[in-house]
Amino acid sequence: MKRLLFFFLLISSPVFSQDSLSVGDTVRPHSIRRAILYSAVVPGAGQVYNHLAMPKGKKKAFWKVPLIYAALGTTTFFFTTNQKEQGRLKREYLYRLESTNPDYAKYHYKEVSQYDDAGILTLYNQYLNWRDLSILAVGAVYILQLVDAGVEAHFVDFDVSEDLSISVDPVIVAARTPGVSLRLNFH
Repeated sequence: MKRLLFFFLLISSPVFSQDSLSVGDTVRPHSIRRAILYSAVVPGAGQVYNHLAMPKGKKKAFWKVPLIYAALGTTTFFFTTNQKEQGRLKREYLYRLESTNPDYAKYHYKEVSQYDDAGILTLYNQYLNWRDLSILAVGAVYILQLVDAGVEAHFVDFDVSEDLSISVDPVIVAARTPGVSLRLNFH
């Protein structure tokens, strides 16, 4: 009887010792997609996300955010400047074609008064091309910051400690032929 009671207690105790609530892992792994998505929505946010995920001694991603905004701001400035200038040149050219227009003096663009109609058209095409290049530059800066966020996200968990080493040593084998020895150390 004592053996049966002991056996019953022995078998039934693990059943009641199980926890009914399972707690998931609270540490989420660093997501490369999330870094790229953050940078796609807000330029520079992926770099901040990568910076916050890095260990204490490796945090070096914050300095890129001002550069991203400076590059986007500069290219956007050139876009708007070229857009305004080509618009003014277009209006000047059209008003010169309609020189009988009474509003001509009101809209006259005095800075280009020394150019003839062909010169105005050449300047218009030049500013139009510069505007298109500015649009491409804005897109290139935007894509570069996306690529940078993705590459930096790959390197968040990359280990470059001094415990990793490689050494290449010349070796002479017993048969007097030269060779090379390769030794990798992972500590």
